[in-house]
Amino acid sequence: MIEWFTWLQVAVAVVAGLLCVTLGFLGKKPSDLTLGSLALVEVLLVVQLVIAIVAPFTGNTAVGSVLEFYTYLVSAILLPVAAAFWALVDRSKWSTVILGVVGLAIAVMVYRMQQIWTTLPL
Repeated sequence: MIEWFTWLQVAVAVVAGLLCVTLGFLGKKPSDLTLGSLALVEVLLVVQLVIAIVAPFTGNTAVGSVLEFYTYLVSAILLPVAAAFWALVDRSKWSTVILGVVGLAIAVMVYRMQQIWTTLPL
């Protein structure tokens, strides 16, 4: 993983998550803004997948469990898709809140992926 890209992903996911949670609690239904913010998070996750595939060939190998890393990454990639599907099926304020919770969860998952990639296991 690339450290600056990790922090970019975490920041975008937190902003998207807080935006969606706030709008959800204000009673707003899913919109282009909320779904678009989560789509940006998804695009960054797909870029992260490409980086994770290419990085070992450039000498940037994972220190921790590669299986655990890719489990986090694939799960994180699937979460926005599932949340967006939910938001399109159930167009209520609660689906907007779910979009936000997913954004915040992805921020934590990306941070954990950085730990797995760079920190020696105990």
